[in-house]
Amino acid sequence: MAILVTPQSRILVQGITGSFGARHAQLSLDYGTQVVAGVTPGKGGQFFEHGTHKVPIFDTVEEAAKQTGATVSVVFVPPPFAADAILECNDAALDLVVAITEGIPVFDMVRVKQKMTGSKTRLIGPNCPGLVTPGEGDKSFGGCRIGIAPGYIHKKGNVGVVSRSGTLTYEAVWQLTSRGFGQSTCVGIGGDPVNGTSHLDILKMFNEDPETEAIIMIGEIGGAAEEEAAAWAGAHCKKPIAGFIAGATAPPGRRMGHAGAIVSGGKGTAAGKFEALRAAGIAIADTPSVMAETLLRHWGKL
Repeated sequence: MAILVTPQSRILVQGITGSFGARHAQLSLDYGTQVVAGVTPGKGGQFFEHGTHKVPIFDTVEEAAKQTGATVSVVFVPPPFAADAILECNDAALDLVVAITEGIPVFDMVRVKQKMTGSKTRLIGPNCPGLVTPGEGDKSFGGCRIGIAPGYIHKKGNVGVVSRSGTLTYEAVWQLTSRGFGQSTCVGIGGDPVNGTSHLDILKMFNEDPETEAIIMIGEIGGAAEEEAAAWAGAHCKKPIAGFIAGATAPPGRRMGHAGAIVSGGKGTAAGKFEALRAAGIAIADTPSVMAETLLRHWGKL
């Protein structure tokens, strides 16, 4: 069943004619993702061609969704225009918009959050790697790959992965796959301070998903999202969870990588997050290299 997207989901790509968007649209098509439309203002009526695929390009998200039945968009639009690209999906009442763009101004994202309050459209990101629901087969082709994650490392299975970090998502997935354990859905929620979907949102979805039997949750310093998710999981989630928090050695007050990974005023520390995870009964991986091993031991698979 998976969460958020399935191999049948119909995807449109905003920014499909740019070099970055084009490259990842090609990789998604190779993976078997149902990329049914592209959106680039001024290039409506053209086509994005890759192999045997001929994807129509539209001037607007509304037109693309109406003509192709797309319900999900992935945004590869430069930072100055990305907020409006997200809001265009909201106006078109899509189910999901995945914003890959890094460097969107915080004020723009505050505006997006305000306008999307109460909307049916869910936002993943920004500054995220996207999500993957693996398909069948040795390399999980025929799945749904939205964003920039390497599809070939995934394997269909029963572990849900949620993370603020792209590279740590890939590391957790590869560790699981290498041990023969596949994934239901892997979600990179992004590391910006103002984003759409949180750890807590994804944990709730995994908890309700019958296909997901265990969870890896990867966080980092900054904010209180991991603590909130852990508190909920401790009270409501019966599935085994392993967690890792990145940035334990980061100096206070200095941003480390992600814009949201900053400890200020004594809040958002790694120590506080580890304490919250332990209190919730979540198994803690001491280093990134043992994330899968930690989950499998906690799950009783080792």
